[in-house]
Amino acid sequence: MRCPYCFTPDCRVIDSRAIDEGHTIRRRRGCQNCGRRFTTFETVEQLPLMVVKHDGTRQVFDKNKLLNGLIRSCEKRDKSLESVVALARTIEQNLRRHYEQEVPSKAIGEEALAMLKDFDQVAYIRFASVYRRFTDIQSFKKELDILSEQ
Repeated sequence: MRCPYCFTPDCRVIDSRAIDEGHTIRRRRGCQNCGRRFTTFETVEQLPLMVVKHDGTRQVFDKNKLLNGLIRSCEKRDKSLESVVALARTIEQNLRRHYEQEVPSKAIGEEALAMLKDFDQVAYIRFASVYRRFTDIQSFKKELDILSEQ
């Protein structure tokens, strides 16, 4: 690998370790020429996951869009950002496990709701109120009843 400081192509690996539950390899490298050290990350390149919207249009899956929705639903709750990011990662992994290239937008919302149910019930209700588009108090109460039965 080429050194980012002196651009010499001769750098050696000093240390390697798996991170991100084994999905990424972190390598500490040292330049033979200038002696400086730097870190690189190696991950498997994945095909983009396409989301099929309700109207039939397709767009690339955006993990940040999912993460923003989860963060909004967990606002003012005792959940750390790391745990919410891990939840988003788990949702994405589950989707990739069940769908190879295209995933219906409905499946993303349902998977998020299923994971939020065990993660935080208040966040679940907040997410469900936006996802299911509650129009009146009865639909809100119906979702609460379903949640309290479990």
